[in-house]
This record gives sequence, structure tokens and C-alpha cells, in this order.
Amino acid sequence: MISTSLKDPDKLDLENCSREPIHIIGKTQSHGVLITCDPKNLKITQVGENATWFFGVPFEDLLGKELWYLLGEKQLEEFVEMLISKELTVPQDVLINNTKFLLLAHYSGPNLILDFEPYQEVDNPFFFQNQLTLILNKFQTATSVNQLCEAATVLTKKMFGYNRVMIYKFDEEWNGEVIAESKDEEMGSWLGLHYPATDIPAQSRQLFLKTRVRIIADVNYTAVPIVPELSPLTGEPLDISGSGLRAVSPIHIEYLKNMEVGASLSAAIIVKGQLWGLIACHHKTAKHLDFYQRESCRFMAQMFSTELTLQENTSLISQVKHSESIRRQLVAQMNNESNVVKALSEGNVKFTQLISCGGGAIFMKDRWKVIGLTPEVKQLESLLNFIKEQSESHFLTRNLSAVFPEANAYKEAASGVISLKISENIYIFWFRPEEIQEVNWGGNPQNKAFFNEKEQRISPRLSFEKWSEKLMGVSKAWQETDKDILRAFKENISYVIVVQLQKEVETLNTQLVEANKELKLFSYGLSHDLRSPVNGMEGILKIFEEDYSKELSEEGRELVQMCMDLNKKMNDLIENILEYSRLNNSDDLKVSSVDTKELIEEVLKFVNAKGSYPKTALKIQSMLPKMEGDRRLLFQLWANLLNNALKYSSKKENPKVEVGTTVKNGREVFFIKDNGIGIHPDYWETIFETFKRAVGSGFKGTGIGLAIVKKVIEKHNGEIWVESKPDQGSEFYFYLGIKNKDK
Repeated sequence: MISTSLKDPDKLDLENCSREPIHIIGKTQSHGVLITCDPKNLKITQVGENATWFFGVPFEDLLGKELWYLLGEKQLEEFVEMLISKELTVPQDVLINNTKFLLLAHYSGPNLILDFEPYQEVDNPFFFQNQLTLILNKFQTATSVNQLCEAATVLTKKMFGYNRVMIYKFDEEWNGEVIAESKDEEMGSWLGLHYPATDIPAQSRQLFLKTRVRIIADVNYTAVPIVPELSPLTGEPLDISGSGLRAVSPIHIEYLKNMEVGASLSAAIIVKGQLWGLIACHHKTAKHLDFYQRESCRFMAQMFSTELTLQENTSLISQVKHSESIRRQLVAQMNNESNVVKALSEGNVKFTQLISCGGGAIFMKDRWKVIGLTPEVKQLESLLNFIKEQSESHFLTRNLSAVFPEANAYKEAASGVISLKISENIYIFWFRPEEIQEVNWGGNPQNKAFFNEKEQRISPRLSFEKWSEKLMGVSKAWQETDKDILRAFKENISYVIVVQLQKEVETLNTQLVEANKELKLFSYGLSHDLRSPVNGMEGILKIFEEDYSKELSEEGRELVQMCMDLNKKMNDLIENILEYSRLNNSDDLKVSSVDTKELIEEVLKFVNAKGSYPKTALKIQSMLPKMEGDRRLLFQLWANLLNNALKYSSKKENPKVEVGTTVKNGREVFFIKDNGIGIHPDYWETIFETFKRAVGSGFKGTGIGLAIVKKVIEKHNGEIWVESKPDQGSEFYFYLGIKNKDK
């Protein structure tokens, strides 16, 4: 099960141990017999070789036999009743060849696994019950986690008689520490010693969550093979992780022998569904606890876990209440202060009071605000860039320099950090300083294992003498509650910022509306005021032309005509601006049913289509639907669209303009097509803006016509768009949102 690559000392580690399949180890300990049955017919499919010694029947003879062969009919009937009632957690007393056993059953996939352990008489049947009552009372009177752990070790030792009982607690990296101990006087103390995570690898920790109690009755036992090794029901190794008889990894056995341990008992301490630690019992010599004693240990560990959870919850509730009070005050400060950074850093309470820290920093709008002990701004900039690369909403570590070596320069201020990403440009940091710790290990943690040439496999370290090292660049650990508090705080900040931005947008929108109104009035007034001098100039130019043109040279007459043309262009521009302003300032529509063809013919006469564009072939669909809208505005709409189509196709050899209806995207729309100069796709949107033209100076125009068209259509809840290619003509499509009454 261990890779032969481990023969290379340079590659030696315990990663292979962490992958060791201890749940399908294929062997049992020797203090009981394991038998597997097919639950459909209760025929024995697998059996431990030690059945011969325990039952007085050759183990080979049991294979293929029905279970009654071993139990007899009456005991089999009782066992079947237990299976039917699904009361598998209750052991059954059975007699086999005049020897009394406890029979424990459980399922492993399609296999029914039976553990047979010799029955042990108890001198005082109420001893463990009384002890559990005493233990519960002791646990409930403990006022701290330390008192609780000390009580657990003392009471466990008294109850089960092991030479040493420890509370072994895991840290966030699954290293263990002995935080409480009760032992015989002659034994050296392991209190305060740390052990690397590889001592209890991941798959072992997972099994503790499942089985809760694990006994090794004798480290010098001879492992008992299960025959056959593969399950006849599945063709695969048998998963015996639920069996109290499961054999032990040879590496772990050697580990215990190196510690001079003859027997062990471990019970899982479960807090909030997670493996918090172990109640670990060691004995110098072999020591076996029967099922009922192990159950008592399991109950005791469960009571301890419950009281521990209560103790931790009480402490956490106190911390959370304090943090919640700070958080509510910070939210109130943010609601009363438009500047979020100022509210968090200069109010009666500071954001750094939310969780225990040495200092903090806020990055917002490319500026930093720092409080307390923090790195310098240049260092903060570099750290921020590193954290942004992680692409996470929050970043957390208690050993920053291990993942970001630059941080070694400021570990005294920020060995630990939590950062919250509020948005792309807003980050908040909490820092914890370095706490130099002297950690005492049970043996050098660097010498976790060596390659055993004799056994041709990996072996655990030989020495467990106290080995000290200083941990530097590491801060006090962050708690899960710290993360929860900050998650809630992030939501508060995000909400406040969104509300403030919404208010800013509403204020700006109000200001824009007012400015737009003023601009409309200004443009309307300005255009109206310009009209009088322009009209006056037109009159003067006419008088000048009529009375003095004969006295002018040819060049002078051309200049007068140029002035008259420019004056007319100015007049047209003012008229268009006034019309556009009227459209903006008026919301009332005089809606009526309009004969579309009649309106188009009126427009064509107005623009003098026949006289101005005699070469253009004009095609109008015969049956055009009526339009529902303001007739005056619809006249402007058609006048601008038809005038543009006629104008921009006029220089073609055979100019064509077509008007009609078609269906686009499931909706009937009007169209005006021409074969003129066309429009580049880049200008399809901008041509509807004021003073935006997609043509050069070869065609006259003010750049307002299509803006008026779009405004008219918007007032009728419609839509207009263009489809065109340069030099291939244009197709304008539009519809009105006011439904037609007549067709």
C-alpha cells in the first residue's frame, strides 16, 4: 500500500500514509471474529481466520453455510427479528459452543457484517451509569473550556483505568496539541506538546466522524486475515470502517510502539459537525474494553462535545453581541454621513473595533485611510495588487509572508490579514501583528518518518522527546465568527453605498432635468429672438437686389445671392430648432385617425416633388393603413423622411423612392426606401441625433430633420431605425405605438 518510490530518502514524506486505504484493510484485530453474510439468504460469505479458535469450528467450514449453522434456530430467529426491526445498534447475546458472545451487526453496501466479541461479566452493572451521571454533573459545573477539558481527562481515567488520558485538540491545519492531561505519576507529561497533522491523517479523521470511538486492545496483536479477501457479493475489498474489530495500519502500530504504548482508546470530540479533537487514552500494556464500556465512552465524549459546544457558544455569543453592537453603530454612522470612509474611520466607533486587530486600512477612490498599526501606503498598494490577483471576495491568512514574501518586511504590523472586496475600487483590511510563539513538539516535526529497510516500508519517527521551535511571522488565528461578522458588514457597506449612489443619481437627474428645461427654454427663446433680425436681413437683401442690382458687377450680384442663400439657410435652421423645441416642450398630442396616402400626397406637394425631382420614380403602395396620431406631427415626420429620400437619391442616374408597409419582427411597419448615397453602419445611430449628418457638403441640410422624426415617433410610443449600405440606398422603418383604429 506504500509506494516503492519512498525508497528514495529525498522523496520521503507521509503523503502516502494519508492515502492509505485503512477502511478496506482486509484484516481484523484479534479480540473478536468478523463474519460477513448475504442478507438475502444469510449465507456466510466471508469469515475471519480466528473463527477456528473462538468458535471451535474450522473457519473454512463456515464459508457458504447458513447463519443458523453457527447460531442455531432459536438465536437465528431472534437475530432475524432484530434485523426486521432495524435495531442494529443493540447488541445480541448469543451462545456458541458454550461460549457467550456479543453479536453486533451493521451493513456495508450489500454485505451484512457481524462482529462477535467474547462477553465480559461486569462486577457492578451500575458502575458506568453512575460514572456517567457524575461526569455529566462535573461537566455542567465547569465554567471554562480549560476546566471542562481537565474534568474530562480526570473522569475518563477514573472510569476506564488507562495510564494516560489526554484531550487532543486540532488547529486549523490539523496539527494537534495536548491541552489537558491526567496520568499515572511515573509517566512523563505530554501536556502542551504539539503533533504534526500527519500523525492523524485525513482518512483517519474522516473515520472518527463516522465511528466516533476507536479501540486498539493490544498493539502486539497478530492481524487476522478475512477470507476470502474480496467480497463475493461485489468482487471488491470489504469496507469494514464501521466494524469495531477493524485492523490497524502497521504504520500506526509502529507509531504507538515507538511511544511505548501497549493499548489505546480514542473518542471523537465533535463540535458543530466538525472534528474538534480527541479524547485519547494510552495504556502501557494490553487493555480491552467491551462494547458496553466503549458505548459509555462514546456517551461521555458526546456529553463532553455538547458541553464544549455550549461553552464555546457562550463565549462566541458574547463576542458576537459586542461585534453586532459595533456593526449597528457603524451602519448608523454611515447613514448619517455621506462620506463612507469618514463614517468608518472618524466616528465614535471605528471599523477596526469590529473584530480584534492591531490596525486597519480602507482603499476607496484611489485613496487610503489607515488606522492603528499597518504597513506603509506603498506596501499596502503592493499587497492590494496581490490580493486582486486572487480574484476572491475576501482574503484571509494568519501567515501573510508565507504566501506573499514581501510581507516579511512588515510582519510586526501585519502577519495576519483579512481583506473584504466591496467593489473593484473599494477594499477594507484588518491586520494582526506577529505573535512570536514557542511551540513544543512531541519530536522534531521535520523528522516525521523514515524508510524502514528491514520492513521495506515507511516508518514513523522514533523519538517523541520534546522539541521546541519558535514560530515567527504568524498572528493570532482568525475565527469563523470573524468571517461571519465581516460578511454581514460587507452587505451593510454595499447597501449604504448603493443607497448613496442612488441618491446622487437622483440628485444629478433632477439637476439635469432642470438644466434641460432651462436649455430648452433658452434655445427656444434664442431661436425666436434670432428670427426677427434674420427676417429683417432677408427684407433688406430683397430691397438691395431689386433697387441696386443693376449698379453691381456680376461678382457683386453673386455675393448678394450668396447672402440671400445663407440667410434662407439660417431661417430654415431657426425654424427647425423652434420646431424641435416645441416638440420637447409639448407633451400633448391631438390624436386622430389620419389617411396615410392622403397625408403623403399632401407632403409631396409641399416639398414640390414633381418640380424639384422630375427624374425620380416615386412608387407608393396602393393600400396603406391609416395612422393614429397627431396629424401635424405626422406631416413633419413624412416631410422629413420623403424629402431626405428624394434629396439623397437625386444624383443617381435613375433615382427611385418607394413607400409602403411590410412586416419586421412580427410587427407591421412603414418603410421609405431609396437608391441614393446610403449610410455607413457606423452612423446608423448617430444620424438621429441633433446636428449629426452622415453626408458631406454636397447636400444641403441642417442636421435636425431626423432628430425631429425620432422625437415625433417617440411621442407616439414608436420606434424608427435604418438599414443601409454606402452607395446602395437606405431603408427607413418605423411604427407608431398608438394602435390604428381603422385599416
